[in-house]
Amino acid sequence: MELGIIGLGKMGGNMAERLRRGGHTVIGYDRDPGISDVGSVEELVERLSPPRAVWVMVPAGQATEDTIHSLGEILQPGDLVVDGGNSHYVDDQKHDEELSAKGIGFVDCGVSGGVWGLENGYALMVGGTDENVKRLMPVFETLKPPGEFGFVHSGKAGAGHFVKMVHNGIEYAMMQAFGEGFELIEASDLVTKVPETFLSWQEGTVIRSWLLDLLNRALAEDPELDDLRGYANDSGEGRWTVQAAVEHAVPLPAISASLFARFASRQDESPAMRVVAALRKQFGGHAVEAAGGDGDSPGADVNPPAV
Repeated sequence: MELGIIGLGKMGGNMAERLRRGGHTVIGYDRDPGISDVGSVEELVERLSPPRAVWVMVPAGQATEDTIHSLGEILQPGDLVVDGGNSHYVDDQKHDEELSAKGIGFVDCGVSGGVWGLENGYALMVGGTDENVKRLMPVFETLKPPGEFGFVHSGKAGAGHFVKMVHNGIEYAMMQAFGEGFELIEASDLVTKVPETFLSWQEGTVIRSWLLDLLNRALAEDPELDDLRGYANDSGEGRWTVQAAVEHAVPLPAISASLFARFASRQDESPAMRVVAALRKQFGGHAVEAAGGDGDSPGADVNPPAV
């Protein structure tokens, strides 16, 4: 089929290429004129034959908001918009309502696969009406991995990004578990072959996974990961997952802890841990380290309480 794509970055550009290899006609727009097929969103819409389908692949938030609003002003009844970014599912519900009032269809699509999707295919989690999703199935079939799995029509508008949000929350927890396991093994004076241990887990173990494969690639390049700073950003989905858990009164201790661990990674020095250190010194006379110094000896300058 014929498809417009707005946003030709690492994900959008590779998706456009995979679709073209699959025989589809793709007209792409990007702010970078060096990779764009057209000079504007308006020109992209003009180049597409009605009823049009336009896939939005720009950063979540204001960029997506502005792009979908612009499309709502220039598309016609019967056209269809797909949000394939990492938008909040609440925004999808709003966009579906606004576009539906103009006779324009809306589908939200959570996409997983990263830079490997061009060759391996993308896992797709879709929300929208049966009619709109069915219309896009030729595109979905080309983008997803070959075989039975890798695609789900999760439910109505917003459902696709909701399950992608939870998917990313699970990913946070899995990554944190691998990181903590690595730190503990590395700290042991018993284990002398840390990268080899993780490599051995790739076959036959219950924790074998693509994330483990990727960790082993990283360890092969830098066995002690000394070239990296222990700083991890979060792109939003982890926070939204925890927020949704609060709204639905669902306990998510592992996912929540993994999100907070990312916050802790951004602190050169933790104010909370300064409080912990101060309290340990006050109640038990435990050794602490002075700011910029080498630390006190146990009980230094402390009069431990009687209890």
